Order: sequence, then structure tokens, then C-alpha cells
Amino acid sequence: MKILLTGGNGFLGKHIVESFEDDFQIITLSRSEANYCISLNNAIPEFLEIFDLVIHAAGKAHSVPRTIEEENDFYNVNVLGTQNLLKGLELSGMPKQFVFISSVSVYGLEYGRDIDEKFTLTAKDPYGLSKIEAEILVQEWCKKHSIVCTILRLPLLIGKNPPGNLGAMLKAIDKRYYFNIDGGKARKSMVLAEDVAAFIPKVAAIGGTYNLTDGVHPDFKKLSIAISKKKNKKLSFNLPLFIAKLMGLVGDSLGDRAPINSIKLKKITSDLTFDDSKARELGWNPQEVLDYLKYNDL
Repeated sequence: MKILLTGGNGFLGKHIVESFEDDFQIITLSRSEANYCISLNNAIPEFLEIFDLVIHAAGKAHSVPRTIEEENDFYNVNVLGTQNLLKGLELSGMPKQFVFISSVSVYGLEYGRDIDEKFTLTAKDPYGLSKIEAEILVQEWCKKHSIVCTILRLPLLIGKNPPGNLGAMLKAIDKRYYFNIDGGKARKSMVLAEDVAAFIPKVAAIGGTYNLTDGVHPDFKKLSIAISKKKNKKLSFNLPLFIAKLMGLVGDSLGDRAPINSIKLKKITSDLTFDDSKARELGWNPQEVLDYLKYNDL
């Protein structure tokens, strides 16, 4: 089976390569160090072969844009990049299956429990909007060309040397300046990158849209304790909620210069979990993140 993987040098992409390399022929597309070195938002790729499966994992990851240019980057990379990929595939020949790596950010929610795939996509931020538009592009294109289409909506990804918020959390625990707020009771969905990679061949042949989580949704306290024990660090201290709220009020008056405000505090201290029962009907049976952390380093 010949597979095209975009974003092969990314965090999830590396796990996909490691999971697939013994059983499939993997052809990678990235900006550098790949079989096809190309920036998708700037050019249409010219492929020399036809693929059985395309896994589109390339994209600009979730972050808070600080400028208009950074806001536009989400559209350019995630939407225009997807358009150019599809145009390149039309020129070389159609794959049988297409898997698009999306995000739970498409739901546009900062708190909620057991959010499933039927929820309306209400994202208003540049990242979430770009993922919604890319999902629509892929689904319509696959339908037009009779290609099996799979959309995987992922929460926080766990694995060795993670980027983003988890990477920042690991650094803070390592440097001993991490703390939980209100006991770290807020629960968040997360999933192991290696489990997502292993599930792709099975779900790619079936198609559909799926949330993927570990099904446990650990709270910040349990997650920080597991990481601290693995790193042999002292357990993180707790900031009482009333003090955090005072800090949030001060942040409200300072505007963008503040590291925390009332809105950010609400997000940090609220549950945000997603329902993956639809994927479990297909045999999705992932590891629990906290069990993984007992035996593996991040």
C-alpha cells in the first residue's frame, strides 16, 4: 500500500511514520527533509505516482495570533495548503482513501462535557475557522471523486517531546514554576499520538468523522502529579481560586499585557471533554494517558 503523508516531520507525523514504516510504503511531503520538499500554501505539488491513501497531517498548529499576518497564516497554510494538495492529486491520479487530521477546536467551545460529532461547529477564532473550512474542502472533494473520506478531530496530543501547551507544562514542571489553580480539578480530553497513528489504517478504509480521546479525560492535578513523579520533581503547588480570580480581575484592567484574565481563568478551570464512542464502535481502544505516563518519559 502506497501512502502519502503530509507533515511527516511534525509531532503526529513522526509517530505515523514510526507506526507505518514496517508495513507500508510511506512517501512524505514536508517543507524539508521529505520525499517531496514543498510548502503547500505556496505551490501545487507535482507527484510522480498515484497513492492508495493520503494522510493530510500538515498544517499550522493552534496558537494565539499576535498580528494580522499570523491570523492570515492559518488560512494560508490550513486552507490554501489543502486546496493545493487536492489540486496536485487531481493532476497525478486519485487516491482510494483520504484521511484529514483536524482538531476539536472546530467546535469552538472552551468548556463542556462529552461533546460528540453531532455538535455544531461554532469556532470563531482563525485556527478553528481554518480547520472547519479545510474539513469542508476535503469532504466535498472526496465526495466528488468517490474517495473514502475520514476526518479525525483530535484534542491535546500526548507523546515524547510534545509541542504546544503540553510542552510548556513539561518545561514549567521541570523548572519548578508550574502550579495548579483551584486544585487542578478541570478535566481535559487528550490522546496518545501513537494510538492515533495505529488507528488510521483501520478507520481509513471505513470513512467518517471521529473524535479521538483516551476516554478518561484526566484533570490537571492528576496529569501534573504523574509528570512530576516521572521527572522526580516536587509536586506542583496549588493557587486558591479566590486569589486566581483577583489576578484575573487585575488582568482584565491591563488588557493584552496580562498573562491571565477572567476569560482565560474560566477556560483553565472548566472541564472540556469530548465523546469518542463513535470511534469505539470501530474498535478504537486507546491507552489511558495516565497509565502511559507511569512507564514512559515525555
